Amino acid sequence: MPTDAELSVLRLLWSKGPSTVRQLYEDLSKERDLGYTTVLKAVQVMREKGLVTRDDSERSHVYRAAAAESDTKGQLVSNLMAKAFSGSASQLLVHALKEGGSLPSELDAIQQLIDEARRSRS
Repeated sequence: MPTDAELSVLRLLWSKGPSTVRQLYEDLSKERDLGYTTVLKAVQVMREKGLVTRDDSERSHVYRAAAAESDTKGQLVSNLMAKAFSGSASQLLVHALKEGGSLPSELDAIQQLIDEARRSRS
């Protein structure tokens, strides 16, 4: 499972596509103070963990996320659900909704998913 720092790198790779360490560093350093070598080390560790792949064909190595965003998020949610909510999706959803911050359009989408789940089980 990726750490918070690794998720920051993955989010950039998912949104911007394959990137060099320099490109990642430039984007990440806008959010917080860190050095180029810190980003380089993080990406190297991520490669060892299988979170990113590296294209060595160019002078500057290009990194890309090894898994699709939806796959990684699905794994994270499954792990959280298993560890904190005894495998209960409804408990996870209840806690997420209690925390607030959902836009009306997001609540509408959730309601639509609930309605579809009810219809499919009838």
